[in-house]
Amino acid sequence: MPRLGFGKDPHSHARMQTASQTAPAQAIDGSMLSQWYQQVRAVTADLCRTLAPEDMVVQSMPDASPGKWHLAHTTWFFEHFLLVPHCESYRSFNRDFNYLFNSYYHTVGAMHPRAERGLLSRPVTAEVMHYRKYVDENMLALIKRHVTDKKLAFLVTLGLHHEQQHQELILTDIKHVLSVNPLKPAWRELPTPPTGKVPPLKYIPRPEGLEPIGYGGQDFAFDNESPRHRVSLRRHAIASRLVTNGEYREFIRAGGYRAAELWLADGWAMLQRENCNRPLYWNEDMTAEFTLGGMRDMDCHAPVCHVSYYEADAYARWAGARLPTEAEWETLAAQFPIEGNLMESGLFHPRAAQADGDKPRQLFGDVWEWTASAYDAYPGFKPLAGSLGEYNGKFMVNQLVLRGGSCATPLSHLRVSYRNFFPPHARWQFMGIRLARDE
Repeated sequence: MPRLGFGKDPHSHARMQTASQTAPAQAIDGSMLSQWYQQVRAVTADLCRTLAPEDMVVQSMPDASPGKWHLAHTTWFFEHFLLVPHCESYRSFNRDFNYLFNSYYHTVGAMHPRAERGLLSRPVTAEVMHYRKYVDENMLALIKRHVTDKKLAFLVTLGLHHEQQHQELILTDIKHVLSVNPLKPAWRELPTPPTGKVPPLKYIPRPEGLEPIGYGGQDFAFDNESPRHRVSLRRHAIASRLVTNGEYREFIRAGGYRAAELWLADGWAMLQRENCNRPLYWNEDMTAEFTLGGMRDMDCHAPVCHVSYYEADAYARWAGARLPTEAEWETLAAQFPIEGNLMESGLFHPRAAQADGDKPRQLFGDVWEWTASAYDAYPGFKPLAGSLGEYNGKFMVNQLVLRGGSCATPLSHLRVSYRNFFPPHARWQFMGIRLARDE
């Protein structure tokens, strides 16, 4: 296995493209599930290819999980929710894994404490990979036997989208693990994102009215994206691009982290408690930042990332603006194709906005965009039946919605209606800022 951070790997991006994650046009069409299943599972393994076994067990903070745990948990998901209930002849790889790799499904049974996942030196990484192979063989046989079963196909599709979420978590969690290492090693050698002077920030006027949001199609979507419904929007305007490192640095130099009047009370308390005075991964003199490719000089034109909701909100106040609501974001983004600096770009880091006429830029990819919207249920929301109803609904409190995907999000995982959510203090995901204002 290659040592972390040493040597070039010119085949890395090619491997990622070969093991693409292009979802079937009909995401619950069982005839295409076998191929997509293998593609998604291959990408997950590839993300861990340059990691040594020692890297795979480290848990650098309670919110992050070891890479080995992600590999096992996503496998447990398929075993527990598909193989055990749908295959009478299936024999569990190891019954103790139900306790070790259950995440938060309390209706399923007890689970190992989240903050102590880094203490699981056993099973070793090699055994986890054997577990994945065992489950994959059984899953492919199950899909083949039930190729026309739409209910089972839906569960497989849900499991694959769940795994894609964990692909992004593998990247953001290992980034945090490597960042606390004094050697600042790279996850792998990566190309430097293209840069260039960004176009001036402009505000795109948006009309008032009743507008539909939420998922209304026939393919796969998470339950929290539905039902489609109308919302009342006031006249407003949304920024044409994301806030850059250079712009955010001016906020810091202007004393933004010392101006209590800019901050929500909980945000100000977080600054004092954690001695926070700049985005996560920036060095002290704000000239460099830690990336999945190691330490790099700061690109002042690239989008600022790894900021909390509190930081995004304070910056917006300082700039004489606010954060958009998720309805404002979605009604704008729905007019444009889903494309941008996503996982398939192979950069794994935000890049500077590219000139593109008068269109809004960076709506998809680069960074998840904080919105001003609390994560709660849409009118008429119904969670999935059974234990899978714990997937989204029970988290609808004390969280904020983010939209648009990031440089670590697979293209086939996104929809314009996709609702990501995190607590307001979270910073270790690729989180950034788009401004809005009232008109």
